[in-house]
Amino acid sequence: MTAPSDRKHPVDETLPPLRMFTSGLQHVAAMYAGVVAPPMIVGPAVGLTPKETAFLMGASLFTAGIATLLQTIGFWRIGARLPFVNGVSFAGVTPMVAIGKDRGHDGIAVIFGAIIVASLLGFVLAPYFCKLVRFFPPVVTGTVITLIGVSLLPVAFNWSQGGNAAAHDYGSTTNITMAAVTLVIVLALRKLLRGFLQQIAILLGLVAGTLIAIPTGITDFGAIGDADVVGFPTPFHFGAPQFEIAAIVSMSIVMLVCMTESTADMLALGKIVDRPADERTIEGGLRADTLGSAVSPLFNGFMCSAFAQNIGLVAMTKVRSRFVVAAGGGILVLLGLVPVAASVIALVPLPVLGGAGIVLFGSVAASGIQTLAGAALEKGENALIVAAAVGVGLIPIAAPDFYHAFPKDLLVVLDSGISTGCVVAIVLNLAFNHLGRRPEAGTAPGGHDPAGAVEAAAH
Repeated sequence: MTAPSDRKHPVDETLPPLRMFTSGLQHVAAMYAGVVAPPMIVGPAVGLTPKETAFLMGASLFTAGIATLLQTIGFWRIGARLPFVNGVSFAGVTPMVAIGKDRGHDGIAVIFGAIIVASLLGFVLAPYFCKLVRFFPPVVTGTVITLIGVSLLPVAFNWSQGGNAAAHDYGSTTNITMAAVTLVIVLALRKLLRGFLQQIAILLGLVAGTLIAIPTGITDFGAIGDADVVGFPTPFHFGAPQFEIAAIVSMSIVMLVCMTESTADMLALGKIVDRPADERTIEGGLRADTLGSAVSPLFNGFMCSAFAQNIGLVAMTKVRSRFVVAAGGGILVLLGLVPVAASVIALVPLPVLGGAGIVLFGSVAASGIQTLAGAALEKGENALIVAAAVGVGLIPIAAPDFYHAFPKDLLVVLDSGISTGCVVAIVLNLAFNHLGRRPEAGTAPGGHDPAGAVEAAAH
């Protein structure tokens, strides 16, 4: 009989090649739209041509693959070595547009210069930032995980309507029907299939939804005809990076936001795969985030951070192997080098992706609720902590213009419900469960046993 210590943790297991590829491809399909969306927005905003914007998209896929490989495989003390997907951070879109608007290649060069400096600063801060993990007990992590899922759901709803609010068919019955059909297919496949096929139900649902969508006319084959067979993201394609203080400060704030969200995501993923993320894991993950972001501009990519939607995929499929996600990273690199292959993935209509996204992102929120179930909400003020943090975290979702009068630099943080909710949960947890909670006369405030209630709430 094999001793338990000799058995590999599911995170470190490898799967047969076909399963590895298809499961990795499923991760790529789930994140593809999120990777190419930022360059699709930033490119036209700074004045790039459609062909140059397409080049940015390919570069983003390539650099997302490199960052994902750094996270999953890693080296030295770099990499969380969890099934952790990295890609272009959406948190940087607004400040990048502000930095480079209508400046063409110079604007892109300034953006890249700011990302390099901010990322190197983040790399230096990683060993210190990771120590914040002790301020993420279940009442905090459960709240943040729930907010991650809830914050992503509007993305799925937008995809379900067509993704482009300016399009004539945005929110059409065709788009929403296709999203609903895909959602039903995914749920049915999860119910009816078993084993490996059940694990790739999302991928099968996307394929089925795409095929069904062809007669409706929402599947665009034009990208395949326009794509080059082979292409390499030439280093510094838009010129050498330029360094401006204001841009560096702005992107440094974005980096801190990304590090906060990545820390929360690693804690969430560690809980889902049954390998809790400790300080060393988070330090390695943050180093991979920041190193990947520092290297990314070399190949014309943007800042990289965790992709929470893939955490939902891990939670739903129960496939915990980091090597599966590493295979996805390899596929992303390949897509960046072979634009025509990337265009095939792009065939999946956004309404189809939106239908699957409802399940994926909902799974993240469900994981957060499950974590909160063990967070001793009946003890002390834990329920109040959750209530306030969720309430504040939902503001950017429920009222997107709520902070419109605030300085633009603050909006980088305030417009992220995950970041604001996380900060509120941490501060309130410190206030209610740490400050002034020394055991006195055998009981803690509220009449609970300090060895039980306070320890459970704070740890």
